[in-house]
Amino acid sequence: MKIAHLLASALVLSTSLYAGSALAAGDAAKGKKYFNKCKACHTLKAGKHKTGPSLLGVVGRKAGSAAGFKKYKGLKGADWTWSEAEIAKFLANPTKYVKGKGKKRSSMGLKVKKKKDRENVIAYIASLK
Repeated sequence: MKIAHLLASALVLSTSLYAGSALAAGDAAKGKKYFNKCKACHTLKAGKHKTGPSLLGVVGRKAGSAAGFKKYKGLKGADWTWSEAEIAKFLANPTKYVKGKGKKRSSMGLKVKKKKDRENVIAYIASLK
C-alpha cells in the first residue's frame, strides 16, 4: 500500500511540475524588449487600445472581449479563453490559428518564429496585472 501511495504521489508531482506552466521558462525581461514589436498595434494599459486591443490581463480573458475595444473582426464571437498555451499557438502562426478556430481573417497578428521569443513575450505579458 505504501509503495502504491508513493508511486501515485510521485506521478502526481511529476505531472504537475511538467504541466505547470510550459512557458515558465520564459524570461519576462527579454519578453518586455520583444514586446516593442507588438506596441505598433497593442498597449499594456487598461482600457487603452490601438488597432488591436490592450493585452493587459489577456491571460485568462475570453478572446474577443477586451472591454472598450470595438474593432474585433477576426475574433468577433470567439469562444475560447486565452491561456499561455493558446497565446503561444496564436503567436506561432496567428492567421492559421484563427482560421483553425473557424474565424475568418486573411492576416492577423505578428508571427513570432522562435519558440523562446514566444515564451519570453508571454512571460512578460502574464507578469503584468
